[in-house]
Amino acid sequence: MSSGKKDDNEGHRERLKERFRKTGFKGFHDYEVVELLLTLGEPRKDRKTEAKAAIKKFGSLKGVLNASSEQLQEIKNLGPKNTIGLQLVREASALYLKEKAEEKPFAGSPQAVFNYLRQALGGLPREVFQVIYLNNANKIIEAEQLFQGTVDRSAIHPREVIAAALKNNATRLIFAHNHPGGSLRPSIEDKEITGRLKDACSAVGIEVLDHIIVTGDGYFSMREHGLI
Repeated sequence: MSSGKKDDNEGHRERLKERFRKTGFKGFHDYEVVELLLTLGEPRKDRKTEAKAAIKKFGSLKGVLNASSEQLQEIKNLGPKNTIGLQLVREASALYLKEKAEEKPFAGSPQAVFNYLRQALGGLPREVFQVIYLNNANKIIEAEQLFQGTVDRSAIHPREVIAAALKNNATRLIFAHNHPGGSLRPSIEDKEITGRLKDACSAVGIEVLDHIIVTGDGYFSMREHGLI
């Protein structure tokens, strides 16, 4: 015979699902969104306590979705099985934004680049340098992470950037990298490597449209600030 607590938990999960079916996430608290996503991995387990703990630890729904699997599993009673729903949503969102951007000419506006890369770069704990390859019609051919680690002279090699651009038949490039610390101010190294890359690409007829610094909350466009 089922216990009353088990029935209550099951009823609570069903009520969350029914609310979502009717209104999406409208009116949901952040922890309720996390709770519902956690049930994708373990549909019969109540995860309200863990969801509240995740919001407390990471500060917001965005913080939870940006957290790595390892970071999520630091929360008591959370493991790979029940965090998969959070990972699915994060990766599906990034894929959706990527494919949506590729449907039409990409104007290369800093806001569009930020929307495109926010999920992929905004919450990473380490610096990643990414290149968006475009054709003459400004349609995205591909986006690729070329380097990881501190963005400086020793880390980024213009010849590798050019080789990757030629491999992708790109005529225009947009560079982007994240600042895990949250600062949007470009460093001296950021400016220097941008100049070196722009000069090297120009020598082989490839145009650099912008270099954008991305954080979880915003962006800095070097073109907008007259640095390209």
